[in-house]
Amino acid sequence: MRRLKKWGLVLIAIYALVTLLAYNFQERLIFFPSKMPLNHEYDFCQSFEEIFIDTEDGARLNGVHIKQPESKGVIIYFHGNSGNVSHLIHVANMFSRNGYESILIDYRTYGKSTGELSESALYEDAQLFYDYAKNRYDEKNILVYGRSFGTSIATYLASMNKPKKLILESPFYSAVDLGQHRFPFLAVSLLSNFRFPTYKYIKDVEGEIYIFHGKEDFVIPYDSSKRLFKAIPGTNKHLITIEKGGHNYLQDYEAFKNGMKQALN
Repeated sequence: MRRLKKWGLVLIAIYALVTLLAYNFQERLIFFPSKMPLNHEYDFCQSFEEIFIDTEDGARLNGVHIKQPESKGVIIYFHGNSGNVSHLIHVANMFSRNGYESILIDYRTYGKSTGELSESALYEDAQLFYDYAKNRYDEKNILVYGRSFGTSIATYLASMNKPKKLILESPFYSAVDLGQHRFPFLAVSLLSNFRFPTYKYIKDVEGEIYIFHGKEDFVIPYDSSKRLFKAIPGTNKHLITIEKGGHNYLQDYEAFKNGMKQALN
């Protein structure tokens, strides 16, 4: 009995330590920024303008505005939780082929962007780029696109404005829900400083919504998109399922290509 009690105390101590580490280092578990020197010159093989936006709290945000001689409108793109704008040449090309300009954004600490990360700051930063787009386009010609981590920011932004469409690629229901899925042994709901409740924001989006998700996605479960789709009121919504798709490279599948043509028509 004494030995069992001793092992019980050891397990409790280990669990407490793991919980403490997860709480203190949660930002590193969520964000994997790839920095870029300020003197780096982007090469998108098409006309573009580099953007810098200063925030009230002293951060400086960087993005790239891909230009077109004539366009249907502009797509504001929020990438995943790793990489940076320099990795998005294929994204810019996809939008350009479909007749759209694009604004590709780096979050704080990503690429050339500076500042301290927080959920509220990311939402406010997104609005600054939306305002940049609104100064150049009629809002009915603005689309918001989010991939993976970027889907929650994109959904929040669409819920606070009136873009023509919201496009989500491999979205999650909420950060807490995803964290609980990945770490079922932790009380994620109590520990998390980053909530990103996509399911809550998506209910207030007025424009048409497209959701793309691979059935074999082991990073963000396909069920997340099914639940989000059900949370959207009305019928102005589409769920495009990529049967053999994982979390990355959905653009290689015909179902994605056909769905994207429909979304960007």
